[in-house]
Amino acid sequence: MTEKHLIALDLDGTLLTDNKKISEKNKRVLQKAREEGHIVMIATGRPFRSSEMYYRELGLDTPIVNFNGAFVHHPKNHQWGVHHSPLSIDVAKDIVEALDSFKFHNIIAEVIDDVYFHYHDEKLIDIFNLGEPSITTGDLRKFLTQSPTSMLIHTEEDQLAKIRSHLSDVHAEVIDHRSWAAPFHVIEIVKYGLNKAVGLKKAADYFNIPSSRIIAFGDEDNDLDMLEYAGKGIAMGNGISAVKNIANEVTLTNEEDGVGVYLNDYLNLKTI
Repeated sequence: MTEKHLIALDLDGTLLTDNKKISEKNKRVLQKAREEGHIVMIATGRPFRSSEMYYRELGLDTPIVNFNGAFVHHPKNHQWGVHHSPLSIDVAKDIVEALDSFKFHNIIAEVIDDVYFHYHDEKLIDIFNLGEPSITTGDLRKFLTQSPTSMLIHTEEDQLAKIRSHLSDVHAEVIDHRSWAAPFHVIEIVKYGLNKAVGLKKAADYFNIPSSRIIAFGDEDNDLDMLEYAGKGIAMGNGISAVKNIANEVTLTNEEDGVGVYLNDYLNLKTI
């Protein structure tokens, strides 16, 4: 029997195929891993409302890391505690104010399951509508009433570096920011010091599993901390080069069941 491992899965570009499904092979391997005593959890930048269906599909009973660590809770165990670390509302409004000097399409603030749009935008509202959040549209300086879990700035590629550089100059002590992969030019902002590794560590402490027995899979900017923290940080074949450089190993792409292929082999699961 292999020692018990904690397996942490990013969703988009990692566990999920490009059409946002969990393949049958990945599902079978994860099921087998759980039957053999390994612990499987999700660590995503998504809110809970748009990751809950995958949590249910896999039949999980573990904590989940959402918003890159800004919201961590255990859907099946309310005694576990809810760890919500939002940005300060004053900082959020300062950022909106400063963005007046830059070109951007929209700013979106999320407070767990409530979504605030600076400008009305049908296409974006469609994307964010998963899980039926409560949606408010209008100038965030007026309409945002609570500290946001996370903020997104949707901009053009040529503005991305300028805005990120401003955020680093002015707010480095209070926020962390990352950018999404093309085609979306989006800057994601959370409270300083938060990342997926912070949430993963809470779960690892709870299950009493050392980092040497954590296997984490990811493909993007927001997975770097988690892959570095895990004893086995595994980059997807489709991952960005920064992730591949930091990873212990690179597996196949998300379209080739990279997660399932790696785990089946590494944990000797003998899943067909």
